[in-house]
Amino acid sequence: MKKMIKKSAFASLAFGVVLAFVAVVSPLAPSTYAADCEAGISQGAQSGINCSRGANTPGQLFGDGSIFTTVVNILLFLIGAISVIMLIIGGIRYTISAGDSSNVTAAKNTILYAIIGLVVAFLAFAIINWVIGAIVPSGS
Repeated sequence: MKKMIKKSAFASLAFGVVLAFVAVVSPLAPSTYAADCEAGISQGAQSGINCSRGANTPGQLFGDGSIFTTVVNILLFLIGAISVIMLIIGGIRYTISAGDSSNVTAAKNTILYAIIGLVVAFLAFAIINWVIGAIVPSGS
């Protein structure tokens, strides 16, 4: 039973990561294209590339509103949400342990690892923002 729960949790996490990646990378609806693209006005190859990309799709890899920043924010949100869910599960396990020392220890470990996961997620966010800030000047 535990293997099935672990496999389904892993499958759900993998599906969420794939769904987040597809949402970031997928092309936008034609209604979001720029007015020049709808009018058929083209200024060359780069204009055609911009028209096919869509108006609201990030065009740069690093910086504010970039692809990398969007993907990192989505993944950090998922890590934070999973950590909070695991905190709740650990609290429930602790509450229903009925004083059994092995169940209490397992529940405490779940809570401890969820808190460690939250701390790691916050540190990763800070480090990634610091590195991106060092690579890309704030003016661009």
